[in-house]
Amino acid sequence: MKVSVDSDRCRGHGVCLSLCPEVFALNDDGYAEVQTPEVPADHASAVLVAVSACPEHAITAS
Repeated sequence: MKVSVDSDRCRGHGVCLSLCPEVFALNDDGYAEVQTPEVPADHASAVLVAVSACPEHAITAS
């Protein structure tokens, strides 16, 4: 699975980071970014929860 964050939509709520800190981080400006674009299988379910929980719908996974 691959995951990405649309930097134009992200508003820095940090929900993704709280759900899956192994994949997401906040950059110096406080917005989410992906640390591991190719998601390890053991984190896939947490990433999918982050996709659905993002208040700005800024995260996509495929």
